[in-house]
Amino acid sequence: MLFNSEISGNVDGSGVILSDIPDFSEVERLHCEIAPSKSAYDLIHGHCVVIATIAWQIAMNQNKLLCEKLCNDKHRDSNLSYCDSNLEYLSFMPKSYADRALMARSGMISLIGNKTLPNFVGGYAPSCYVDEYAVCIGALLHDIGTYKLLKEDGTSGTLRFDGPRYITHGLLGYNYLLKNSVSEDIAQFARNHTGVGLSREQVKSQNLPLPVDDYMPRTVEQEIVMVADKYNSKSVPPRFLTVESYRRKAARFGNANSLRWMSLVEKYGEPDVYALAEFFGLRVD
Repeated sequence: MLFNSEISGNVDGSGVILSDIPDFSEVERLHCEIAPSKSAYDLIHGHCVVIATIAWQIAMNQNKLLCEKLCNDKHRDSNLSYCDSNLEYLSFMPKSYADRALMARSGMISLIGNKTLPNFVGGYAPSCYVDEYAVCIGALLHDIGTYKLLKEDGTSGTLRFDGPRYITHGLLGYNYLLKNSVSEDIAQFARNHTGVGLSREQVKSQNLPLPVDDYMPRTVEQEIVMVADKYNSKSVPPRFLTVESYRRKAARFGNANSLRWMSLVEKYGEPDVYALAEFFGLRVD
């Protein structure tokens, strides 16, 4: 089933209209059709579920921060105040965004169960609301191109990625999604999530095996998925990364990458990586 999206936020805070978004069952079909083996599905789809969970936490936190800010600004001189309970923030949001948030919640519960997620701290209030549903769907599809880069695809029991070509997985996923009639707006989640964003200059200067172009998030939702993706790795077995462990990884590609990562952490806040690792039964690097 497909349905039409409402307004989503650009990275600069302006609005942009999204087109049709797949539902959770369509996402499942897209994974199942491309996965060469159960072990490949378990690794890649499992990683996407972890990233969707973190991205959902970030999106909820952003919306709660904005609701709190707007409520406090409006009622600064009154006794009415914002209450940060689990679903309280939805009553402060425009109906289109609140409905979308409830759909995201329903879909995520179907994937991870109705368990309490670990705490999420920090972050700044955004200038516009975040489409939680688009974030979850985009996160579930962001790494779908990695199925095409399995040097050993798990059919014989071993999983191994093609390391030298791995950086092309975003573009491969983007093309796969477009070929399967997924909208440009959602396919962009696959295209624009690598590292902390790849600029045209980086593609040229590092001689990367990609068409020379910018591969940067174009909406807040895409940026949230890109950030969430840095907290979990598809190593065998998968593992979580802390803010500091990813900062060191980013620094290998230049100080500017490291600084951009830390600015994104400040902007969006920080998940409890150790509690999430326990939640999913994974280790922390």
